[in-house]
Amino acid sequence: MAEKVLIIGSGPAGWTAAIYAARAELQPLVYEGAPLQEHYDVGRGPLGQLAMTTEVENFPGFPSGDMTAYLDGSIDNSIRQYMAPHMKHGVSGPELMELMRQQAKNFGTRIVGDDIVEVDFESRPFRLKSREGEWIEAHSVIVATGARANYLGLPSEAMYKNRGVSACAVCDGALPRFRDQPCIVVGGGDSAVEEADYMAKFSSKVYLVHRRDELRASKIMAERAEKNPKIEIVWNSVVDEVIGDDDNGVSGAKLTNVVDNTSKVYEASGFFLGIGHTPNTDFLVGKLDMTDKNYLKWTVPFRTNTSVEGVFAAGDVADDNYRQAVTAAGTGCMAALDAERYLAAQGHH
Repeated sequence: MAEKVLIIGSGPAGWTAAIYAARAELQPLVYEGAPLQEHYDVGRGPLGQLAMTTEVENFPGFPSGDMTAYLDGSIDNSIRQYMAPHMKHGVSGPELMELMRQQAKNFGTRIVGDDIVEVDFESRPFRLKSREGEWIEAHSVIVATGARANYLGLPSEAMYKNRGVSACAVCDGALPRFRDQPCIVVGGGDSAVEEADYMAKFSSKVYLVHRRDELRASKIMAERAEKNPKIEIVWNSVVDEVIGDDDNGVSGAKLTNVVDNTSKVYEASGFFLGIGHTPNTDFLVGKLDMTDKNYLKWTVPFRTNTSVEGVFAAGDVADDNYRQAVTAAGTGCMAALDAERYLAAQGHH
């Protein structure tokens, strides 16, 4: 029998869609992703990118405080016993995602720890193939596979992720470790300039590192960076190594000038990547309409419809602008409501 709604992905968008779909008695089935090391290495493991962050200060409803008792009483012990100790500073990324997952499960959401690797959206019902080779049929599909941040690929960079290395200044920039300290932002496009401009509100100095002698950012954004007294653009330079230690995390980075081949160490408590994101849409190429950056297109204003009727997109997989947990959750809600109305119109109650 075909599923009423199948949800691909397990970040804030996926779990919010599951909560709403389950409460509407649509018996959602979530493919949360396979727990493979290759997924975690590129930031696309189960529970999404938030599962690889530390403090989350900007998700409404979770102010700073000791949540130990709440977490112990809310999350199934079979999972809770393996979670990192609560830091008593409010909610962490993994804790928030486990709470969302548990909430969806409480309402009857069924969860499969596998990937969807192939889709047939020309069939009705739709047909989807898992990594393990199983074909599943569904009357509607919500794609919530997210987008992964691009990194330089340096071993030292991976070593200090969430200990000073970040790909989201808006998410992490206000944390205490970055306040009144110098930081480094890598990139030359609008994203990098936006990151640098944001960090200039908190940091004592922002080094914007670009491998060329001219920013790729739009003219107005480039002028904003060049005129900001707290931003110093380090031209014609690349990162050789992120520097730090086990106790304090990032303390700086070694940069090399590509013109004269000289190297210099810049002290910084934060190292931010502003070199873009890659949406997790490889398995959907040729199946759904995408932007030139391979994000899924919403085809109806203020709706989560894709180019195939009955297939909806939620979260960062269709959003190259905001990329926040709260906006992803919001579109997860929208996708579930859109799917519910679609199914009702098709007679699938």
